[in-house]
Order: sequence, then C-alpha cells, then structure tokens
Amino acid sequence: MNVPRTRAIGAAGVLAAAALTLSACGAAPATSTTANGKSAATATSAADFGGMNGLVAAAKKEGTLNAIALPRDWANYGAVIDGFTKKYGIKVQDENPGGASQDELNAITSRKGQDRAPDVVDLGSSFALSGAQQGLFASYKVAGFDQIPGVQKDSQARWYNDYGGYISIGCDAKRVKNCPKTFADLLKPDYKGQVALNGNPTKAGAAFGAVYAAALANGGSFDNIQPGIDFFGKLKKAGNFDPVQATPATIQKGETPITVDWDYLNSGYADEFRDKGVDWQVTVPSDGQYSQYYSQAINASAPHPAAARLWQEYLYSPEGQNLFLKGYARPALMAAMKQAGTLDSAAAGKLAAVSGVPSFPTPDQTDKAKQVVTEKWAQAVS
Repeated sequence: MNVPRTRAIGAAGVLAAAALTLSACGAAPATSTTANGKSAATATSAADFGGMNGLVAAAKKEGTLNAIALPRDWANYGAVIDGFTKKYGIKVQDENPGGASQDELNAITSRKGQDRAPDVVDLGSSFALSGAQQGLFASYKVAGFDQIPGVQKDSQARWYNDYGGYISIGCDAKRVKNCPKTFADLLKPDYKGQVALNGNPTKAGAAFGAVYAAALANGGSFDNIQPGIDFFGKLKKAGNFDPVQATPATIQKGETPITVDWDYLNSGYADEFRDKGVDWQVTVPSDGQYSQYYSQAINASAPHPAAARLWQEYLYSPEGQNLFLKGYARPALMAAMKQAGTLDSAAAGKLAAVSGVPSFPTPDQTDKAKQVVTEKWAQAVS
C-alpha cells in the first residue's frame, strides 16, 4: 500500500513545483463535438450529445482521459480507473498520484491550452469552491445530479461531492489493551506516546479534520475550532500525542498504534494488514463526529471534454458509486441508491457506525478555522 495523499489544505509546496516542472508544451488536441456540432466543452449534460450513446461515442473518439492526484489505494480509485477503462476502452493517464488539491488547481491554470492539462480533478471541498470562483470548471450535470444532496453540490453544477467519510480513531488491538472510542478516551494515561495524526493540520486535510472533530467533542463548533487545538495541546502535555505522521508503514510497524484519520483510510488499513499481524479496529468517535467529502469537477478547458464528462457519468452511476463504497468511502448518492435498491448492502454494512446525517461548515467557517489553526497549532503542540 502506498502512502495516501494528505490533501494539503494550505499553499502548494514541493509537489506543486514538481507538477509544474512536468508540464507539457504540446497543443491541446482537436476537441470533439456534440450532437448539434458544437464543441463538447460546451455540453452541460449527456442530452447535448443526443444521450449517453452519443457521449460514449465522442469520448471513445478522444480515447484518453487526463486525471491527476488519484492514488490507486485511495477510496478504491484503482478499481474505479480500471472499471472505466474496461467499460469504455478509454485510457486513464493519472499524473502525480500523491499530489494535493492545490497541485490540481495549479496544473489547470499553468497548462491551459496544453494536451497534458487535467481533464478532471478530485478536490477537497474548499478547493472546489476556490476553483469555481476562479472560473476554472465547466458546468455539467450528471444523470444523478438532482439526487445529490443540496449541501453537497454547486447550484451551477461546476462541482459536486463524490465520496467522503468521517474522522475516526484507528487502533491496533494487539498492541493497545483497551482501544479508545472517543476523544475523551485519548487523554487517558494508558495511551502515552501512541496517538498520531495523518500529517500536520496546517497542511493536511485529514489532520485538519481531526482538529475540527476534537473541537466539536470539546464544546467547540464550526465557528470555534480553538477547543480542538486546545485538546491536542492537552494531549501533548499529557505525553500521549506523537508528532510522527501516521502512514501505512508506521501502522504496520506499530510505531503509531492509535491514529486519528478518515474512516475510509483506517478501515482500508484494517483489511490491508489483517494478515500481517495487525488487528486494526476503527471507531467514529461519538463525541466528535466530523465529516468531509471530496468533490469532482471538469476543467473548463479540458483537452478531452467528452471523456471528462463520461468519467463524471461513470463516477456517479451505481457502478462507480459502489466502487467508492467498496473502498470504505461513503458515496454522495448513498441515500438515493439505498432507496432505489442499487446500493451494495454488503459493502455498506462494513462501514464504521455513525448516527445522524453529515453536516458541513460553510466556506467562510472553514477559512476562518484554517487561519486559526495556522496561527495557533505550532504553539499548542510545541
């Protein structure tokens, strides 16, 4: 298993620079057309191609899809990519699989008009909002657009959530006698030097989510993340917080026996390491349920606009959504699919238990929270 992308929430770093260095200089290929002869880049639904058959034909003619920052072991993307190629015969070129959301936006802006520009992007929600505000994304409604919850999509269909999950506590039950179930538990003296995050919350989305969840567990709110920072300060003072970034390698070696991370990553580790002597148990803490979803968008100047639109249709079909589910990620259309009887019930039954429905901070709340974490984190855990 490769180290999962951290989905940086701050400014782009070394990966962004590397992505720019690899930029191609070739001109974009001639674009395909819709049923009425217009550029495929103007299509706002499959109906513009005369239906799905027309879209499939146009996409197959292009023959390629440029993706970016999609690790095969993240939310089952390997199976998603293979399934798309097998079904339509379209090659998926996935560049910089370990890249972060800002790297994706950088690639769109720096490669506009080039044949290696990304056709599609998979972004953290705040970056999806930013990209839409910059006019980087095309408006396109997949067949299931109306069934995506309103809080999980842009009203102009420039982006919409595809999959997500909850902050969870993963624990190696063979190394930890009594695994913690809540944030309050993490403060117990039993867990000296054992509690780790997936990165630094000033840069990594999973770690930032952990701080937000800790805030909700300690009297905070979407408007007040400070209690989450204070919590990790207490965890550090108690000697329980381990500043080492948790990765699949550190988990397998027993270096980070308790990891606060997305439930779909922690649940994936449970499967991955079951035969390697790691009894990895996963719990969504009842005292701090925080959810985040990632969002799909089409590059407004995609070199393969028909393939980009067909990719979106595939991801939001029952087949695509169930593939995310098999990777322990909760698909955006989960409720609608359950009602329609198209949800993979066996895969759904393996998810960590949660109560209620997910709620999300507004962009303004997220921006303010990120600013507070940037200003206060280092001091709290130093």
